Amino acid sequence: MEIFFIYLSDNPFVFLFLSLALGYPLGTLSVRGVSLGTTAGTLLVGVSLALTAFSMYGRTIPAPGLVSDIFLMMFMYSIGMKVGPQFFSGLVRGGVDFVVIGLIVVTSNVLIVWAGVQWFDLEPGYAAGIISGSYTVTAVMGVAQSAIDSGAYVPPAGISAEHISANIAAGYAISYLLSSVLIIVFIKSLPTLFGRDPVAAAAQAEAEFSPGASQEKLPGTFGFSQAGVLPIDVRAYRVSHQALVGKTVQDLYQQYPNVAILTVVRDQHVLEASENPSLALNDVIGVLGEYHVLLSAEASDVAHEVDEPRARNVDIEVADIPVGRSEHAGKTVSDLHAEIGFGVYFKALFRQGHAQPVLAQTRIEVGDVLRVAGPTWCVAQTAASLHSVAITESTLTETFYLAVSLLLGYVIGHASVTFTGIPFALGTSAGCMLVGIGVSFLRTRNPAFGGPMSEGARSFLQDIGLNLFVAVLAASVGPKILDSFQGTVVVKVAIIGIAAALVPPLLAWLYGLYVRKMNPAILAGACAGGRNSTPAMKGAQEVSHSDIPAIGYPVPYALTSVLVLIFGYITMVLS
Repeated sequence: MEIFFIYLSDNPFVFLFLSLALGYPLGTLSVRGVSLGTTAGTLLVGVSLALTAFSMYGRTIPAPGLVSDIFLMMFMYSIGMKVGPQFFSGLVRGGVDFVVIGLIVVTSNVLIVWAGVQWFDLEPGYAAGIISGSYTVTAVMGVAQSAIDSGAYVPPAGISAEHISANIAAGYAISYLLSSVLIIVFIKSLPTLFGRDPVAAAAQAEAEFSPGASQEKLPGTFGFSQAGVLPIDVRAYRVSHQALVGKTVQDLYQQYPNVAILTVVRDQHVLEASENPSLALNDVIGVLGEYHVLLSAEASDVAHEVDEPRARNVDIEVADIPVGRSEHAGKTVSDLHAEIGFGVYFKALFRQGHAQPVLAQTRIEVGDVLRVAGPTWCVAQTAASLHSVAITESTLTETFYLAVSLLLGYVIGHASVTFTGIPFALGTSAGCMLVGIGVSFLRTRNPAFGGPMSEGARSFLQDIGLNLFVAVLAASVGPKILDSFQGTVVVKVAIIGIAAALVPPLLAWLYGLYVRKMNPAILAGACAGGRNSTPAMKGAQEVSHSDIPAIGYPVPYALTSVLVLIFGYITMVLS
């Protein structure tokens, strides 16, 4: 074993990759549906290896700081790319209650942590660590560490920077383990605790919004453009009613927006709907629509179904359309389909990488990705109406945007301003996140620049960036972390962490339920978003048997993702 740990100390990159290789499966192990998460798993394995190497064999593992800096900046950029579109649109329209919920959660969390640390007289570093862990936002550790590295925070006499880093990690580890489990149980239990039936609430919301959505692959991931089994078909009908004669294809779509005539067979000629032909008696028309519409009595009253392969010979493709700068943003799915959805089926809707229920009253926002199925020319026509482009497979490289964004983010974050003798700087990681928000904002409103970042590429950057940063941090703090667990510190950190994790979403719940009279299912999703907890949102969906909680999730998530990092940095500077 000594040879093994000597080898690790001489080869820090082996330590990093071993921490990831063991931490990932450890983090995915689930007990009653609850798991550590890959980041906590990586941190636990890394700290254990570094602590063992030091305590048993007197060996330290050198932390490759350059690796930490690069991957933290990549992670922060990916976060900016995720929250950018809804960070602004959520503030502008239709999300006032969601914005207030986010503000309630993030500000009360920071105040609880700050007051608790002062009350228990904990050393510097614990506050930032507890905020990071209780909010389950590991990036707060990164910005706190950058405040130390940049000199924005100067440790008091007698305490080393390494000791403060160990305090950050200790505060994070304790509060994260408790918060990540308790927040799921808490959010799932909120409706029942306050006498609300989550299933009934979700059913009521779905009835208001109209019926439901299916599971879809995320934009930019392998196979997202595969059609699969679609609830639509193309069927052939003979025009036998005088009421249809002389009307154009577009006239009939305005009258019957749930179906679209794609082809018109007249004698030996096949006319495409793109030419907007007028119908004549005995024409055979190929009609695209959902099965329940095509099988309805209303359809059979208008025309008689016939066997005409030429009318039904229509190729269907699936494409993702990012919603850019468009006058259609803010409209409901139902209204949008009636206006620009000729010949296409709205298959799925994504916001910040999360699937939204495709319901009649769901509103489309700038930055959303709309997945449609239909003939190629219909898909292209819909994309043009949204001032966007149709993406069938992601062929764009992200390297250019990544390199430019990291360059700008580093320069912006590295710039320092001295105030009352204290140098303040955003920090390179926060700079990269802000640039990511700006780039994402630009790209979603100008899809010709690439549209929203491929979710597969963005998720990879977020995952690998954060976990490699955490592995490097584990090498640094592992030997000293036991010093941060002296006496009753663990109990004090646990008390503060639990309070900071659960009280803020409770306050937001009370505001939404009693002040704003919000639907409990949607409110649960909003509280989960304010707490930055996707597992909690999934828990709300599970207990309500519905996707409807996802509607309340994105705006609070986007807002608090930015604010908690800012507050975490300020907390470290003022410690």
